[in-house]
Amino acid sequence: MTIPSGRLTELVRYFLRLGFLGFGGPVALVGQMERELVDDRQWLSKDEMRESIAICQSLPGPLAIQVGIYIAWLRGGFWGAWLGGWCFILPNFVIVAALGALYIHLGDLQPVTAIFYGVSPAVIALILHSCYRLARLGMEDRLQWAIAAVCLAVTVVLQAEVALLFVGAGIVGMVHYGSLFKRTPATLAGVAVVPAATAPIAPVATGSTLTKLLLFFLKAGSLTFGSGLVIVPFLEQGLVQQYGWLDERQFLIAVAIGMISPGPVVITATFVGYLVAGFWGSLVSTIGIFLPSFLLVLIVAPLLARHRNNPNVQGFVKGAYSAAIGTILGACILLGKIAIGDWLTVAIAIVSLAVLFRWKVSNPALIAATAVIGLIAYPLLQPAWVLVK
Repeated sequence: MTIPSGRLTELVRYFLRLGFLGFGGPVALVGQMERELVDDRQWLSKDEMRESIAICQSLPGPLAIQVGIYIAWLRGGFWGAWLGGWCFILPNFVIVAALGALYIHLGDLQPVTAIFYGVSPAVIALILHSCYRLARLGMEDRLQWAIAAVCLAVTVVLQAEVALLFVGAGIVGMVHYGSLFKRTPATLAGVAVVPAATAPIAPVATGSTLTKLLLFFLKAGSLTFGSGLVIVPFLEQGLVQQYGWLDERQFLIAVAIGMISPGPVVITATFVGYLVAGFWGSLVSTIGIFLPSFLLVLIVAPLLARHRNNPNVQGFVKGAYSAAIGTILGACILLGKIAIGDWLTVAIAIVSLAVLFRWKVSNPALIAATAVIGLIAYPLLQPAWVLVK
């Protein structure tokens, strides 16, 4: 089938705009696409939009990006999917890579340290609040909570490979909810996932480092079941503990950048890549984290559209989703030990969490407010902190 060039052009224009202005996480981004593409532009019907969301929910990867790729595929075929998807990502890449460059050159200044002193506990609150919303949407019974509890404990105590937790939890879900050992298929409800310092050293890109970054983020991009936040414990285990590319404070900063920039949280990979290996590191990491989404949507999604109601498929997704909740909570505990260290950071975390539950506050607004608190308070608290040290 030949796609009109005008249709490809409109895909490019739309997704570039969405990439620049798409704040608010997967819930807001998917909702914005539904309003603009179903109601306003009428590119697809409401049933097609629901089908797109349902299919992408069942795939690992950042939901909003995958829904965008799938819609672009419906609208513009194979090349429409590639053009639309990368145009969705491009503005995020430019913004976050620029922030990475600024951090490398300014990260040793006291104002930068002060900003992230205030921002870090707010990031913990944001992750906890997002995890709460995900749990309400997708946790349905005691087995799922038991899986989440086990994954939380393993993440905190053993800091084990997250991939094994997801695979194991998925198999448990397949056995319990599926029909492998049942004579009649189980009737299941679908899992609803509509919504996810020290002074830096100038990075040096080497072939070995770039290859490791690419392989690491290809793996990470294949394991973000439920929300982009699932990547947080995986990245912490690999970047901080396994490779030692970042310290824990720098990792928290990277997560903060991912949460306040437009697009999905997994754009954190771009910032991490820049810190590790400069511009080429950011480019390789971005390709690595998003390439699995393209492959899954273009290869697996058409098959899943025919088999997503299979109880074994649904069972695996339910188990993996439960693992996502547990590993996110485990990551909060590990990162909270770094972000929260005195009475003020405790207060910032508690107040931020209360504000998120009470009012609909955007991530950038909360981060901006806590950054101001850090700028004001950190210079006042620093002498006392030095004395304690």
